[in-house]
Amino acid sequence: MSVAMDYQLKERIPYNSTTFPISFFHDELANLPQWNGPLHWHPGFEIATAESETLDYQVGEKHIILNAGDSIFVNGNLLHGIRQISGHTADPLPNIVFSGSLIAPEGSQIYKKYIMPFQQCDDLPFVVFSNKNESLKNINNLIQDIYHCFRNQPPCYEMMIQRNISYIFEYIYLNINILPRYKSNRIQLINQIRLQKMLDLIYTHYNGHISLKDLARTANVSRSEVGRCFKALMNCSPIEILIQHRL
Repeated sequence: MSVAMDYQLKERIPYNSTTFPISFFHDELANLPQWNGPLHWHPGFEIATAESETLDYQVGEKHIILNAGDSIFVNGNLLHGIRQISGHTADPLPNIVFSGSLIAPEGSQIYKKYIMPFQQCDDLPFVVFSNKNESLKNINNLIQDIYHCFRNQPPCYEMMIQRNISYIFEYIYLNINILPRYKSNRIQLINQIRLQKMLDLIYTHYNGHISLKDLARTANVSRSEVGRCFKALMNCSPIEILIQHRL
């Protein structure tokens, strides 16, 4: 992907890359202010589902509305965040983050043929699986089955999860030429890289003093460009993000 960053600028996901490289999360929105998850990134793929409410799922500068039952598959190394926009209780938002090596080793023919085409497709940052689309019913059932396996861990659940994710990649591979594309221009990609660097500084040193000059130096831009970058991708100022993260 065009916005791939150095390892230190990626969110660390707690899975063992040599054993079972996948993590399952749920009920995280309930612990976040206004049920709003900050922009973040990680090298692994992510699949997330709006279980009961309407969510605004941001990938780069694109905002995708997920209604109850809709799922989204996000490519790796991309800025993304989530905000709940309806309901009186926090959506459980079940989601998984995983490495493509869950399906096959990175040097294998399977990885190169079926994982890398999606991984390296710059204009396919995400795929939405709408709950209202009957042709996607099987995919959404596979995703729900993955969550069920993590929650209940029946015999051979790891193999069930691996098999289901393989089926999802098979669907993407067979339909990659007809899936909706979302081409980012060069300025958008550069802004994402700059914002990743500045967010890394904020998330790492939020307890200390961080100035606009510090942020500008980190991203190698002017102080005015710092504000424009945050406004374009986060619709707020860096000071607001710093305060929110401290809270």
